[in-house]
Parts: sequence; structure tokens; C-alpha cells
Amino acid sequence: MRTTHTELLHALRNRDLSGSKDLLTGLTADEAVAVLRELPATERALTYRLLDKQTAVEVFDLFTAREELDLLAAMTTSEATEVLGSLAPDDQARLLDEAPATVAKRLLAALSESDRRRVGVLLSYPADSAGRLANPRYLALRPDTEAARALEAVRDSRLGPEDLTTVFVIDEGRHHLGLVTVAELVRAEPTASIGTLARLPDISVTTTADAAAASRLLQLRDLGALPVVDSERRLVGALTYDDAMDALEDDASETMYRKAGLGDPAHAKELLRSEKLTRGGILYPVRVRIAFLMVTLVGGLMVGGLIERFEDVLAAVVAVAIFVPLIMDMGGNVGTQSTTIFARGLALGHIDPKAFGHQLFREVRVGATMALILACLGGAIAYFWQGVPNDIPLLGLAVGLSLFTSVTLATFLGFALP
Repeated sequence: MRTTHTELLHALRNRDLSGSKDLLTGLTADEAVAVLRELPATERALTYRLLDKQTAVEVFDLFTAREELDLLAAMTTSEATEVLGSLAPDDQARLLDEAPATVAKRLLAALSESDRRRVGVLLSYPADSAGRLANPRYLALRPDTEAARALEAVRDSRLGPEDLTTVFVIDEGRHHLGLVTVAELVRAEPTASIGTLARLPDISVTTTADAAAASRLLQLRDLGALPVVDSERRLVGALTYDDAMDALEDDASETMYRKAGLGDPAHAKELLRSEKLTRGGILYPVRVRIAFLMVTLVGGLMVGGLIERFEDVLAAVVAVAIFVPLIMDMGGNVGTQSTTIFARGLALGHIDPKAFGHQLFREVRVGATMALILACLGGAIAYFWQGVPNDIPLLGLAVGLSLFTSVTLATFLGFALP
């Protein structure tokens, strides 16, 4: 795969289009996607044009929404319109809805009148509704149609395989009466009417229904497509299985970010921050991470100043120096614990940012309790280990108070700073 990418990039930059096309010949859609993702935007758009039509359609379907938009933006208007025109209306609406206003306006204006009308209808439905995802291209027949004639309609249809798993049954007023799968038509008597074969007449969703809820209904019923009806139960579209799975994936992601206390704008912002931290240049992660390390640096210098202030005491009472690393390490460990608890609680939805003060107060109480236990234990050990033998009776008290202060303060800072 790496050799193909390198050779392809070399051929493209030398404008050897014939050689580039030869390199692409024989690649599966998955292999072509892997190669395209390694190319710069300009070369990616050029390479996409060299794919045969069927492979290009499959490749575009495998791209993420961001990759699809980037590819369309790198194309001329006529090329982008041709690609957009090959998509189902619901996919056209999704892309136009996610595209920047200027790009969406340019692409929408270049679509055919019929496509613009269909897309306009879909975009008029609320976001995240079943109507927005419904494909207005479907196969619907009257109940008196014989099974043999229905199969002929399936064969003659221009719909793709993913849209032809189900035949809907409607009356003269286009009201939904039920559905029949293609497999059921194949098994049925040729002369049987599809009205007698139709089932699930009450299983449908309205255009304003939540897309995720509609998708779960389709999944629960194990259907290839779910009828989408208007307020008068007239069939207006079909929610297909692939679109339903996309809706469920989006809903799962949204739920995860909501439980993490992130709304949609914050979600997008966090995705951008994460990508820049893990894949971008080194200056951004250095700038972000060093800010937190500066807090540690300042704190360490303050501790150093405090130790310097009591230099004479340390020189006179050497036993005190034994416990300085203990107190500092204990504070660091407790602070790390509090930071981890905060991050985990926020991600799982157990911490509400709006009630942060209450959560912080609880964590400080936990820290103070642990600090008291550690102070008593550490102070007692210091007293009997170094205090009594060296005739320093107050050493245990000093170590105990230091541990209590250090652990309590570390709990507060570890929970509050993130």
C-alpha cells in the first residue's frame, strides 16, 4: 500500500494521468480510500476523478462527512455537482446541512430542480428528526398488485440494493398500509396480491419523530427500512438500515459527550483540541501542557523558599530532613488521585459542572479525613522513630501538622485545577 501511495503521488506531480490511472486499476474501494487518505487535498481530488464510476461511488460512501466535504470543496462546481447528484436525497441533505454556508449555497444552486426540491423538503424538517433522514426514493405499490408484478417493479427500479429491501403498500391517497420484504415476494405465489402479504401496518414513524428513536425501532423490528409518514399517515419516505445505524452512532457519541458535561459547541471544540494535541504540531501541546507544569514549578519554588527560610532549623535538627520527601510525595500522590477522580467522574456523568462547588467541598472533606489519618500515623512514627531517641518531642507534632496541611491542600488543588 505504501508503494502504491508513493508511486501515485510521484505520477500525479509529474502529471502522468495515464500512469496514475493504471496504479488505481484493480484497487478495491477500501484500498482506494486508504490511498486517498494519505494524499494532500489537491492530489486527493485529482485521484478521485481518475477512479471508475462505481469505485468512486463506493469510495465516497466510505469517507467520513469531513472528508466528503473537503473533497467536494477541492472540486470544481460541475464535478462536485456530479458527485452530489449521484447521492441519495437524504445524503445530499446531510452534506449540504454540514457544509459551510458558501459551499452549500454553491452546490445547492448547481443541483437539478428536482433534487433541489427534494433536498429542500428534507432540510425543512427539524434536525435529528426521522424526516431529515428519510429517503424520498422508495418503492411503493397498491395492495392489489400481484407478487409477480411487484418483483418486476423491483427489477425495473433504479434504486440501489440498500433501498430495495422493502416494498411499501399504499392506497390511492398514499396512506401507509404495511410492507413486504423482497424475500417475502420471492417466496410468495406469483398471483398473490401484496395487500394480503403486507404486514406491520401500524409500524411507522412520523417525520418529526426523533431519528435515534426511529432507528432503534427499526433495529428492534429487524427491518431493512422503516416507513416515515406525515401527520395524516401519508408515506413520505423510508428510513433505511444504513442511515439508521449512522443515526444511532451519532446519538451514542452525543450521549457520551453530554455525560461528560459537553454540549455541541464544546463537543466540536474538544474534538479540535484533541486532534491538535495528538496529531498537530508540537507547539500547541507544549503551550497547553507547560501551563500546568508552571503551576508545579511555582509551587516547588515556594516550597524551596520555605525550606530556605528554615535552613537553620534543618541544620540544627537533621531529623526533620528525613520527612521532607515523605510530605512532598504524599501531597503529589493525593493530588494525582483527586485529578483522576475528577476526570473519571466528569466523563461518566457523575460530576455536574453546575454543582462543582458541592463536589469540590465533598472532595476536600474526603481529603481532610485522609489527611487526619495520615497525620496521626505519620506523626506517631516520627515521634517514636526520630523524636524520642533524639530528644525532639515536638517532631511528631510538626510532621503530623505538615502532612495534614499538605494532603488537604493537594486534594483541593488536584480536584480544582482541571
